[in-house]
Amino acid sequence: MADERDSQKLSFYRACRSIKKSSNSLYNALRSIYEDSVFVSEIAGIWPELPLVANLRCGFWYSSRFDSTCYFKSTDGHNNNWSFNTSRLNLHVASLVGQRGGCIIVDSTRKGKRFPDSMSKTIPIWACVLNRAIANYRRRMGGDGQQDDRLGTNSLEMLDWDISLHLPLWVSKTEAASIEDRLEEWTKNLEASGADVASLASFLKKPLRPLWISQRTVIWLNEVPDHDSWSFTPLILVSASHSDGNIQKRLTTSEFSWHYIPGAGDDEESWARDCPLPCFGRTLSILYIWDLICATKEWPRLLSRTGSIAFGGGRRLLKLS
Repeated sequence: MADERDSQKLSFYRACRSIKKSSNSLYNALRSIYEDSVFVSEIAGIWPELPLVANLRCGFWYSSRFDSTCYFKSTDGHNNNWSFNTSRLNLHVASLVGQRGGCIIVDSTRKGKRFPDSMSKTIPIWACVLNRAIANYRRRMGGDGQQDDRLGTNSLEMLDWDISLHLPLWVSKTEAASIEDRLEEWTKNLEASGADVASLASFLKKPLRPLWISQRTVIWLNEVPDHDSWSFTPLILVSASHSDGNIQKRLTTSEFSWHYIPGAGDDEESWARDCPLPCFGRTLSILYIWDLICATKEWPRLLSRTGSIAFGGGRRLLKLS
């Protein structure tokens, strides 16, 4: 009896693994990324003047026209593991937003969450620490109320420099208070790291502040403000994927249905095989060819380890790498 129960458990486990493997197929992942990339493109079109920045590695899958990349880790924002890491200062992002008046950062996350912790906490912490370091520098340089030629500011303007921690509403007050208790220490760490705070202060004319946009966000296009009208430098944080993974979509060109994978780019190792990191033009061409295959009901039997799609008789039609 015990052997039978163990066998049943093993069979159930194998069935679950098989279902998960089928759901995380190459086509499902690429199709999901493509659908989410359309949303990212729409948001980028609202503020075309702002540079589009991919948070590596996941965010890099969702557009073909990124202006830059950044590296904000979700682990630095995990509960009770908050951190401001001086080895990942991302100062090039601060320089970019200072020159362009803000930016749009793209990332994604798996089922059940609207935003990754990199957007909910890591980036807000980063923005707040930079704002505080800049405020300290401005205070030292122009605290006597005289005009500073490099900063172009005076003491009255410094009083309006926002050093508050701006977190999304879903972060609890208890967690927010714990993060705030560490901000002063993190600011000192930044100042002691050798970072060029003087340069940051010279090209950031307004304090940094994050804004959050997901596929559930309602935006009235006729009421979208120009980013220059805000009293801060916006970091528009775009979470590319639906938070609900139970979305089933069906192609209109065939009877083939596919399974939506939220945050597919966040787990590329499970489906990308030996494919190199994303070149989105390649992704689009793959989707086009796969749609043609689905329309003619010729379903591929094998995705070989070399990254080629093989059909009956082993004939290779598409090289992925």
